[in-house]
Amino acid sequence: MIRYYALAGIAGVVLLNLLLRGFVRVGGIFATLLVALLAAAALALAFRWREGRPPSAAERWRLTALYGAGLGLLYLGLLGMMYLQDAPGAMGTALFFLHYLLYPLGLWLTLSPRLFGRG
Repeated sequence: MIRYYALAGIAGVVLLNLLLRGFVRVGGIFATLLVALLAAAALALAFRWREGRPPSAAERWRLTALYGAGLGLLYLGLLGMMYLQDAPGAMGTALFFLHYLLYPLGLWLTLSPRLFGRG
């Protein structure tokens, strides 16, 4: 069940990124932060609405791990394409990694029991 939430979250991230970066033409760290928080909040609210409770600690870990791993694979593919065009420097790679980390961190924070209460 958790894997379906993770897959839906990953699909939401891809769709939001395409819409925001492609049609609205917003980019950079602002776009990444906006998409990461919107997708994470939607995923946390969907879990709470469908399950009728906040996720347990184990569910929070699993969901964040699956979501982060799926997005990590997509980001590795993007990094590979960047290397095919022109190898980014160390700072470019570090900035790319920072963009990626915002997604699992945003989900981890929005799934917090402090944010939505315990029951």
